Amino acid sequence: MHWVVFALGAALSWGLYGPALHQGQVKLGSPFKALLCVGVAYFIVGVLVPMVVLASQGQLTKGWTMDGAMGATAAGMLGAIGAVFIIYAFRAGGLPTYVMPLVFGGAPVVNVLFTMYLHPPKESPNPLLYLGFILVAAGASLVLYFKPSS
Repeated sequence: MHWVVFALGAALSWGLYGPALHQGQVKLGSPFKALLCVGVAYFIVGVLVPMVVLASQGQLTKGWTMDGAMGATAAGMLGAIGAVFIIYAFRAGGLPTYVMPLVFGGAPVVNVLFTMYLHPPKESPNPLLYLGFILVAAGASLVLYFKPSS
């Protein structure tokens, strides 16, 4: 069950991401300066940390495959492209209290649908899955409608 702690850590980090990014963008006066800072942070955390860990385990140059590297790089690109879309949403006047519930409500639905496409279920999904999709949309709508005014 250690994975739950890590999943909660990701939820906490990403839950704070939007408001922190918006605040940085406002204080810098430029969404692209904020995105550049995000890129620097990704480099520090996403490049230097794994290099040190892999090197310390003697794994830095072992076990690489082209398919694995391309897939993981594509995933990283999708994450970075998501950050660009969030920047543009903020730039167009969206606030974290509106933007992030849409992002974090929509992402699990996209994740499940795409995963089902990649790995088709052996049995028909439980109808409650589709109810879950509706509840996500309803929940995001309620959060957006009843959010506290700034």
